[in-house]
Amino acid sequence: MRAALALLLALVAAPVAAVECRNIRFDDTPYTICEAAARSDDIRLFLKDDTGKVFGQFSAIRNSLGDGETLVMAMNGGMYHADRSPVGLYRDQHGEAQRLVTTDGPGNFGLLPNGVFCIRANRADVIETRVFDRRNPSCTFATQSGPMLVIDGKLHPRFLPDSTSRYIRNGVGTSADGQSVVFAISRQPVTFHQFGRLFRDGLKLPSALYFDGKVSRLYAPSVNRDDPGFRLGPIVGIVSTN
Repeated sequence: MRAALALLLALVAAPVAAVECRNIRFDDTPYTICEAAARSDDIRLFLKDDTGKVFGQFSAIRNSLGDGETLVMAMNGGMYHADRSPVGLYRDQHGEAQRLVTTDGPGNFGLLPNGVFCIRANRADVIETRVFDRRNPSCTFATQSGPMLVIDGKLHPRFLPDSTSRYIRNGVGTSADGQSVVFAISRQPVTFHQFGRLFRDGLKLPSALYFDGKVSRLYAPSVNRDDPGFRLGPIVGIVSTN
């Protein structure tokens, strides 16, 4: 009886995390994906702490959380400059650090169409930038990146099946109803076309956004991932509460 009670108390005290991370293969290519429920999982963006210092590392976020809070998953969440400031729109609990960028430009970010990962009450969506600009949704958290990987069920028009540009890449996809959110990172270098097909054909998601390549990192203790590396800019994470 005492053993059963102790087990029950341990289960109650344990962090509740609905997010599920696992290793998969698609088209004979290995990936790690983390599936979250927008309605029940606490998805946040992190850039600076309360003193204005850039987090930069997953460990700094873990150390900043309140009593009873646990970081259960995190990855780099958008492109940034050398000073770690966001390239495009970025909004978190501290306000808006950068405005929406609607023009094309150099690099992957400027390979239009790009998009915004918008987190709001009870849903999360990947929204193409021009659509976001017209609708101006009220996002609690928002990070702009690019290019879009999947737009309304179609791959980005500039992706080439025979591309030779391959990197470790990471991104996020969302369901049409804004309830399912899937974060993914490749476990070997892939092209944009391969990565886009993972979201469209493998995960069956109508919208997906590229976060970055080369700097791509994942924190997911459930699959023994705490990737090292240099300091990051925006980070997306999921927090559980005891």
